Amino acid sequence: MRYPQGGGLTPERQASRERIRMEVAERFGAGASNAEVAKDLRVRVRSVPRWYPAWQDAGRDGLRSVGPVSLPG
Repeated sequence: MRYPQGGGLTPERQASRERIRMEVAERFGAGASNAEVAKDLRVRVRSVPRWYPAWQDAGRDGLRSVGPVSLPG
C-alpha cells in the first residue's frame, strides 16, 4: 500500500487504531480469546497475540500509541 506524500497514517487513522487497541484491552480484561478479539474487532489474528504481553505488563498503557508513525514534512 502506498501512502500520500509524507507517508505514514493520518491523525484520524492513527486515532482510529488507538480506539481499537483500547477496545482490545477491554476484551482482554473480560477474558476474551485471541480469536474472539480478532473476529469481533476485525483485526489480524496475528496482531492480537503480539498485543497480549504488552497488555499483561502495563494494562491499557501498554497498548497506547508510542507516537506518530511519521513526522509531518
